[in-house]
Amino acid sequence: MLNRLKPYIGITVGAIVFAAGLNYFTIANRLAEGGVTGIALLLHYILKLPIGAMLLALNIPLFLVGWHYLGWRFTLRSLYGVLVVSVATAFIGTHAPPAPDRLLAALYAGAITGFGLGIIFRSGGTTGGVDIIARILWHKRGIEIGRTMFTGDLIVMVANALLLNYETAMYSLVAMFIASRVIDVVQEGATSAKAFTVVSNHPAEITAAVLESLERGTTILKGKGAYTGQDRDVLYIVVPRNEVTHLKNIIYSADPGAFIVVSDVREVLGEGFTGHGI
Repeated sequence: MLNRLKPYIGITVGAIVFAAGLNYFTIANRLAEGGVTGIALLLHYILKLPIGAMLLALNIPLFLVGWHYLGWRFTLRSLYGVLVVSVATAFIGTHAPPAPDRLLAALYAGAITGFGLGIIFRSGGTTGGVDIIARILWHKRGIEIGRTMFTGDLIVMVANALLLNYETAMYSLVAMFIASRVIDVVQEGATSAKAFTVVSNHPAEITAAVLESLERGTTILKGKGAYTGQDRDVLYIVVPRNEVTHLKNIIYSADPGAFIVVSDVREVLGEGFTGHGI
């Protein structure tokens, strides 16, 4: 029972945080948003229509289409997320005064709304809008989700620049950028790391040094040089970002001629990092 309720608890918390950021910083400072939320904000600014009701009304047609193409489970969670955001936005109200520094307001708006959205996405829900369209186009046409969402946000931001002013659009872009980064951090956790792919003539020495100095394991892959035709051991090592320099020093101490490729790792689960699940 608790496992079934867990996603909805997460969506509830995330939606309330998002609504708070939307009211206290985005709306209070007349900043804009992308997608359907951005359209709802425009209607609120220009026609004085209630933001919560507009969010729900604009999303209803999308939910009907999403139910058909994406299934009831995804649509139900998304609908629940929009309902909580709409109710929370109306309940909290827009009583906060505008901040004296609009740039600071944009930073807070991005951080708080991004944190709320990250919790919602991590719980398996969405706030509807362009995300539903993006997922349908991905399933039906193979169009990348990020491309569709970017296009939708861009169209709304151009409308904001024309109907409000360019300064508002620029501050809003700052908020959206901060929000996107915070969403990534919340979804992926603090487990981003670096992966080292190492080709060396001294794999055993490097493996032993990594185990002794960093207490981390090394995966040995079998490779073959295309030019020499010789079999080679390829080491694969994943470490947190704060251990990158230390690992480089270990490798070059054991083999100054080692060939190293360092890659970003978005999330790491397992021994030495984090447990499974959320």
